[in-house]
Amino acid sequence: MNAVLIAVLVMLVLAAVRVHVVLALFIGALVGGLLSGIGLDATMVAFQVGLSGGAQIALSYALLGAFATAVASSGLPTLLARSVMNKLGKDDSVTVGRAVAVTKWLMLAGILAMSIMSQNLIPVHIAFIPLIVPPLLGVMNRLRLDRRAVASVITFGLVTTYMWIPVGFGNIFLNEILLGNIETAGLDTSGVDIVHVMTIPALGMVAGMLVAVFVTYRKPRDYENLPIADAKEPEEISRYKIIVALVAVVATFAVQVIMQSMETEADSLLIGALTGLAIFMLTGAVNWREADDVFTSGMKMMALIGFIMITAQGFAAVMSATGEVETLVDATAEIFGENRPAAAIAMLIVGLVVTMGIGSSFSTLPIIATIYVPLCTAMGFSPAATIAIIGAAGALGDAGSPASDSTLGPTSGLNADGQHDHIRDSVIPTFLHYNIPLLASGWIAAMVL
Repeated sequence: MNAVLIAVLVMLVLAAVRVHVVLALFIGALVGGLLSGIGLDATMVAFQVGLSGGAQIALSYALLGAFATAVASSGLPTLLARSVMNKLGKDDSVTVGRAVAVTKWLMLAGILAMSIMSQNLIPVHIAFIPLIVPPLLGVMNRLRLDRRAVASVITFGLVTTYMWIPVGFGNIFLNEILLGNIETAGLDTSGVDIVHVMTIPALGMVAGMLVAVFVTYRKPRDYENLPIADAKEPEEISRYKIIVALVAVVATFAVQVIMQSMETEADSLLIGALTGLAIFMLTGAVNWREADDVFTSGMKMMALIGFIMITAQGFAAVMSATGEVETLVDATAEIFGENRPAAAIAMLIVGLVVTMGIGSSFSTLPIIATIYVPLCTAMGFSPAATIAIIGAAGALGDAGSPASDSTLGPTSGLNADGQHDHIRDSVIPTFLHYNIPLLASGWIAAMVL
């Protein structure tokens, strides 16, 4: 049996039975490396080299967590929560019920809009989550809003947007990585409308989100009102601190957008977080004597995400070192021969397995495009169908992977008070509602295009 497939299955099973994700990734990497025959030494070397690739991202998220806590200490979240609570605090039960319903759907719509914009209009990816979501947890508790629905909404915006709309990260995924690697593999895509091709797979994601929000997680769910990352709620709200917090948030996003537009190699997330923290410190909005406690609390909030992302990089490095990703694809192709419907679903499932392990569709596409293009051409798939298969296969697993930032991001915000389990409340819901519909819609696209 293929070592990569076994490694991913081991990792997923261990994570599902509540073994810590970091340990599950490490054990999965060891199993995959040893079964592939590269030996313990080569496995550990590859894993260690891969770890260095995630350190930068982990530091950026840790600083962003510190920034989020600084925002919380300013009183801005408290002000927001109080304003919403006041609207819900009327005596008239009919009015309260209507206000709860309106607030719930407006909040979900707002979070969805921000998630979508984070990929295209303001390409800051998951950086907005620890800034926006934790302050709203108290409001969500009052609304009895199921956080799994919120996780599903955020993941939809993070994944569907880049695989459908060719702007921002979508331009990178669709034009530079997807079409770029397909053309490099020898397929002419000049006459293909990428948006039209990816519409069918994207509609599968839309269907999944609608089911999650309006069916699966529609019922109320109760949470305790617990503190966020040990952050202390200010007794008195200072207008000055509120203004500073707003300026810091805007500056943090602006720095990231400007740096990304300049196409600099510097980490825009890291610089943006540092900018926000500097504004809080220099203006005195965060007391110098309390700064250490504030920043430490924020870093603790994001520490788990950082460790997971670092370990995921090590896991991905081991999977690449085994050389069995290509073997898995080739073996799948040989099994189904000229049976196009069966071959299409098999290629999509292989893409799901690879992305679930690596944790990034952007990293998966270059791996599978080189192998899938000649395979699809030999089996008579049209260029549009080939693009749909590879695009959907690459996106599969971005939602529903324990190591993907599309699930880690929502968890980082929704678990700020320790009441949102990464596996059960982010990974499993997004896997069921997005990967299964995307498998179906990707297969349909391969058959009709």
